[in-house]
Amino acid sequence: MAAGYAEMLRTRYAARLLTGTLVGRLPTATASLAIVLFVKSQDAGYALAGALTAVYGIGNAVGQPLLGRAVDLYGQPRVMLPSAVLSALGMAVFAWVGLDPLPLAYAAVAIAGLFTPPLEGGLRALWPSVLGSEERIHAAYALDAVAQEVMYAVGPLIVMLLAAQWSPAAGLLVINVLGLLGALAVVTSPPSRGWRSEPREAHWLGALRSRGLLVVLGAFFCIGSALGAIAVAAVAYAENQGDKNISAWLLSALGVGALIGGVVYGHRQWAGEPERRLRLIVTALAVCYVPLVLVPGAIAMTLLAALAGVFLAPALACAFVVVDRHAPRGCATEAFSWLVTSFGVGASIGSAVAGPAIEWGSDAMGFAVSVAGGAAALLVLLATRHLLTAPKARVVAGNVPENDRTGAAEPGFSAGHQA
Repeated sequence: MAAGYAEMLRTRYAARLLTGTLVGRLPTATASLAIVLFVKSQDAGYALAGALTAVYGIGNAVGQPLLGRAVDLYGQPRVMLPSAVLSALGMAVFAWVGLDPLPLAYAAVAIAGLFTPPLEGGLRALWPSVLGSEERIHAAYALDAVAQEVMYAVGPLIVMLLAAQWSPAAGLLVINVLGLLGALAVVTSPPSRGWRSEPREAHWLGALRSRGLLVVLGAFFCIGSALGAIAVAAVAYAENQGDKNISAWLLSALGVGALIGGVVYGHRQWAGEPERRLRLIVTALAVCYVPLVLVPGAIAMTLLAALAGVFLAPALACAFVVVDRHAPRGCATEAFSWLVTSFGVGASIGSAVAGPAIEWGSDAMGFAVSVAGGAAALLVLLATRHLLTAPKARVVAGNVPENDRTGAAEPGFSAGHQA
């Protein structure tokens, strides 16, 4: 796989697109922690911090599929660049005005989330035109996921460093400026400017007419809720331990665990249906969330956070392949954006539930919300296994069978949160 990754990165524009997308997604990847830290610096409680995080996530969740469909219809630069500017401006207003007046704070956070550019979906839609072969595309999914885990490990540390050196408000501003620059690097590239979606069948449901896609979205809504709860519970746990920096270590450990799991998963090729493999991976993921409710000392808790992340990356990598198999023709960006949406809504709900659970209970109750999310994801996949089956082949341009890779080896992987 290392050789496959190197070959893929040597392809013209591949490294630029991957790096630009990762940097462009920094605001989304760090939003939960950055918003919680900023709200706490304004002497407000976890309930408000969770509510604002939820508003951001819901705005992001609503905007991703809408902007993704617009990208499929009108191309990437005409949609992504204006949305990136509006998103950064929304978070800048939030950092400037703070929590007074509160309605303006809610509106600014909602705008920042709503206009987050669909860089994830856009990148995965670009890979076929940039890389050509299916093996390279699968390797790109894997490397995409590995690189995201690096970002999720480093991102919280960057936010904490900026907050400690300057202020939580400065952290919000710097992260969002970096996000804007990342989006700019993507949309000014020739592949992004020249990309056009496949012809699509007119249907008001768009990508959502795929039953298999709906199953994946339901499962990852639940996984997102688990991660959203962990983000808020980690800050509460750190506060109870007397060191606010512990929250960054816990979230970084979650990312490092996912990175390790992804690298190990990517050392081999996988035969058989990815739909079945997804169920097995999510089972392991749900089990690894359970020890978090023990809330031991900081060192042990950091190790448990790493364990909780181990199967996240493989789950996401496998989901990328499943979404690609089940997405209707001409709906690639929208389908991948719906995955981001389901993850984002879940994370928002998890954050919103974890806030009151912590405030009226304990930090252990916040982590219990994540356990419930993992269990629910597993139940969704088990209850709908008859719907998430290998899709029938359909022939596209060049007589290449699309969405029918049953029995073919899938290059291993390695992937990131929030989808």
